[in-house]
Amino acid sequence: MTDALDIHADPDHLREKMVRSEEVYRGNFFDVRRDQIRLPDGGPALREYIIHPGAVMVVPILDDGRLVVERQWRYPLARAMVEFPAGKLEAGEPPFECAVRELFEETGYRAAEWARAGILHNAIAYSNEGIEVWFARRLTLGTRQLDAGEFLDVGTATLEELDGYALRGELTDAKTLVGMLWLQNWRSGRWPLSWFVPE
Repeated sequence: MTDALDIHADPDHLREKMVRSEEVYRGNFFDVRRDQIRLPDGGPALREYIIHPGAVMVVPILDDGRLVVERQWRYPLARAMVEFPAGKLEAGEPPFECAVRELFEETGYRAAEWARAGILHNAIAYSNEGIEVWFARRLTLGTRQLDAGEFLDVGTATLEELDGYALRGELTDAKTLVGMLWLQNWRSGRWPLSWFVPE
């Protein structure tokens, strides 16, 4: 029988050490690296991965409990995806400011109350990207301001509708699924959120 995993135990016996690093590609907002590493047993290996500036995702909750969602074309998958509003951090931009900016630009909504849920790492095998998960409520609607070249539909859905989309494979976006998990646990009282009103 396997023992229970102690996630707080010293992980040094698993550590991989970088020997040499090279930049393979530098794009507009991420870099691709190829590192030669030393495995825990001393053997050599290669690691290719993406350096990403980080991003935010917002779970916008309307007063009646419905959620603001988007649908946009995701070129690598050649399909439209249902998602919560999200976007990457600009250089030096604090995550909360990015969350406020992205929610307004993409949906037109502003929120009177906010809560930071946590962070998710959506591609740990090949990227260091971290996405901060934010919740927003007491929403008021204005006029959205999409970036040049940005096209997306905005609408609403209940959590139950999103669950159905996920069950049928129509919603597969990892960050949105994590947002739904946070929302379900917060609504059930298992995962607390500390709401605040921005100054």
